[in-house]
Amino acid sequence: MRRGIAATALVASLALSATACGGDSDSGDKAGGPVTITWWDTSNATNEAPTYKALVKEFEAANKGIKVKYVNVPFDQAQNKFDTAAGSKGAPDVLRSEVGWTPAFAKKGFFLPLDGTEALKEQDKFKSNLLEQAKYEGKTYGVPFTTDTLALVYNKELFEKAGVEAPKTWDELKKAAATIKEKTGVDGYWGSTQAYYAQSFLYGEGTDTVDVDAKKITVKSPEAKKAYGTWLSLFKGKGLHKADVTADAYAHIQDAFVNGKVAAIIQGPWEITNFYKGSAFKDKNNLGIATVPAGSTGKAGAPTGGHNLSVYAGSTEDKQQAALKFVNFMTSAKAQETIALKNSTLPTRDDAYTDKVKADPGIAGYQTVLSAAQPRPALPEYSSLWGPLDDELPQIASGKDSLDKGLTDAEIAIAKLVPDFSK
Repeated sequence: MRRGIAATALVASLALSATACGGDSDSGDKAGGPVTITWWDTSNATNEAPTYKALVKEFEAANKGIKVKYVNVPFDQAQNKFDTAAGSKGAPDVLRSEVGWTPAFAKKGFFLPLDGTEALKEQDKFKSNLLEQAKYEGKTYGVPFTTDTLALVYNKELFEKAGVEAPKTWDELKKAAATIKEKTGVDGYWGSTQAYYAQSFLYGEGTDTVDVDAKKITVKSPEAKKAYGTWLSLFKGKGLHKADVTADAYAHIQDAFVNGKVAAIIQGPWEITNFYKGSAFKDKNNLGIATVPAGSTGKAGAPTGGHNLSVYAGSTEDKQQAALKFVNFMTSAKAQETIALKNSTLPTRDDAYTDKVKADPGIAGYQTVLSAAQPRPALPEYSSLWGPLDDELPQIASGKDSLDKGLTDAEIAIAKLVPDFSK
C-alpha cells in the first residue's frame, strides 16, 4: 500500500477482453533484433524509481536480446489507466500492480496466469501468504514484488521519558497516551480517518467489511460497530489528537510524528525513508515499531499491502516470454536485496532478508510484525469497499454523522459494489 491507496476505487469493467495486439511496447521489433517490452512502474518517482531504473539497465546488460521501456505512472492514475489500455490497446507488457488490483484485473482476463512459467520458477522462496494474495480462482497472476503492512510506530525517547511501553491493546494505548501527555506535553497518539487505517480495528474484533464465504456485508455487524466505536474513541481524550478530516490530513499526521510532535501513529513501511528525514529520528534507532494493538477479542492484525509484478495477457508471445524473464529477474533474491537497501521497502522472499537488509532498524522492525498481517480475500471488488468508508468515516469522526448513520450509508454504497451479497 502507498499513500492514498485506501481511496482508490475499482472502475467499471469495459466488457472487453484483452486483445492479442501486443502491449504498449514497440510493435515493430525487427526480425532478429531485440524484443522491446514496456514496464509500467507505479512507485514513487523520487524515492523509489531510480533504484528500479538501475535494475532495468542491469537486466538489459545481462539479456542483450531484450529492451525494457521504463515508464513511471503515478500510482493514483495507474489503475484506471491500465484498465482502459488493457480493454482497448496500449497496455504495458508488465505492470507493477497493487495487490488489491491483481484479482480484479485477473477476473477481466487482463493478466497472464504465471503458474509453471519462468516468472515463478522460484515459487517456494516467496512468503506463502503473499502468493495466496496474488491468486484468483486457484491461479497465480502476480509475483510478489514488495510487501507491507501497518504497525504502531512510536518515538522511543518520548515513551521512555513517560515511562510507558508499546501498548498491546487499544485500551493500553489510551492510558499510554494520557501518561505521555502528562509527562512530556506531547500528544501520545494521532489516528487516521482513512478506511485502510481503520481496518485493524475490524480485525481486532474478528470481523471485516464483508464475509466473502457467506457472501454477506458485515460493515454494520455488532462486531464492526464495536470496532469502529473503538476507532472513534481514540480521537477524544487526554493525549489523543482530534481527528483531522482535511485533504492534507495524511501529511499533517506524518509531519507531526517525524518531528516529535506526537509520540505514536499507525503507519506503513513505505514511510521508512521519510521517518529518517525527520528531526525526531536522526538517530534511526529511536524509531519503535510494534504490532498494531489488539481489540477486545485479543486479536491484533493489519491488512497486507504491497505490489505484484503481473504480465499482460494481450501481449504477443515473444513479448510475454521476455516479460516473464524480466519479472523473474526483478523478483530475484539479489534484486529484492538491492531494492530493500536502496528504498527501505520490505522484500517478499525470506532469502532477501540478509544481514545488510536487517541492519536497517525500520525494515527489521516491520519484518517482526509481518506475521500479524492479514491477506485480503480474493474478491475482485474488495479494495473498492474502502471507498464508501473513506467517504463516511471522516463524517463520523468530525461529528457530522452518527456512527450508525455513517455505517448505514457505507453499507448502502457497498451493496452496490457487491450486489450479490446480502446485508
